[in-house]
Amino acid sequence: MRPLEDVRVVSLEQYGAGPFGSVHLADLGAEIIKIEDPRAGGDVGRYVPPYADEEDSLFFETFNRNKRSISLDLSVPAGRAVFEDLVRHGDAVYSNLRGDVPAKMRLRYADLKHLNPRVVCCSLTGFGMTGPRAAEPGYDYILQGLAGWMDLTGEPSGPPAKSGLSLVDYSGGLVAAIALLAGVHAARRDGTGMDCDLSLYDTAIGMLTYVGTWALNTSYVPARTASSAHPSLVPFQSFEAADGWLVVGCAKEKFWQRLAAILDRESPGAGFAADPRYATFATRRLHAGDLLPRLAAIFRGRDVAGWLAELRAVGIPCGPVNDVHQALREPHTAARELVVETAHPRYGTVRQLASPVRVGQEPAEHRRAPGRGEHTEEVVRGLLGYPAERFAELRAAGAFGDSP
Repeated sequence: MRPLEDVRVVSLEQYGAGPFGSVHLADLGAEIIKIEDPRAGGDVGRYVPPYADEEDSLFFETFNRNKRSISLDLSVPAGRAVFEDLVRHGDAVYSNLRGDVPAKMRLRYADLKHLNPRVVCCSLTGFGMTGPRAAEPGYDYILQGLAGWMDLTGEPSGPPAKSGLSLVDYSGGLVAAIALLAGVHAARRDGTGMDCDLSLYDTAIGMLTYVGTWALNTSYVPARTASSAHPSLVPFQSFEAADGWLVVGCAKEKFWQRLAAILDRESPGAGFAADPRYATFATRRLHAGDLLPRLAAIFRGRDVAGWLAELRAVGIPCGPVNDVHQALREPHTAARELVVETAHPRYGTVRQLASPVRVGQEPAEHRRAPGRGEHTEEVVRGLLGYPAERFAELRAAGAFGDSP
């Protein structure tokens, strides 16, 4: 059995953050029953351009493999009745909606415990279900600005910048997945479910980590650094070479000593190894304004491959600044089996990235993301045991909307 094959999640998820959290659970074997609202055409992720065709998009494939989809209109009594039967059969109800919506849609533990006392109601929202911003929608870009991330990112002379990836969304999804698993574990142990109130805002603030601790306890004022340099370790940053960029990191004194020896060979008479200004972490940081321009000039004299070969030979942490295609072609990417394939009726073979969450040695099997409502009858008649007549009645009552 896969590690989570005995976990069933009824999911009202959409777009990126919520589905990113549950796709890792699905890869580990959890049954993710994805409820899609027929009034909205299902998950908005189905329509994200530019690689989208009708209700299929490569964006949606990325976040929804190994899941099942049912079309269900919770705004009508028939649809709500089916949802409540799913709750009776589930371990968790998982959603990523605006903070005031779970209460309006009656998705909290207090609303559902009469159906299943052990159900875990896991809500990932923009700002949480309490506080002055609870009713605001939360988007990754806005959260990166609000939580101080953008103030820390970019060149000192440039404008604030966001990460090239939606890291608040993805981190929030992982936080929600951890909370859901913890909740299910506790519910099975204690016999009582609970609410899990997660938010992108909480995640973004929490991920300030040591920078937040410094700011709370000292006079430290965070500042952006040139060339993506580490705020305290010198040198630990990107350097331009003759044909590209590389990152060099001296996280221990021994690495600086090895680098200084290479630099002195590369530039005879430079005296890096013997210069007392560069002898320790503290003195290198103090004299970074003198040291770093000297290093930058030397690194520009050779190509990336040449530098990496010499630095790696003596164990200095380093790596190229790849573009996305180069990263996906890295031999280590292949060796770690990080690219998986699924068969798709529209796209043929879809190659995408494996979950980094690995448990045991058994390789994961993957199936494509579901079509909207693809598993409606399978779940309602199979899992819930509805006879054909009852299924037809529910359809006539609008439970499944315009499910294809």
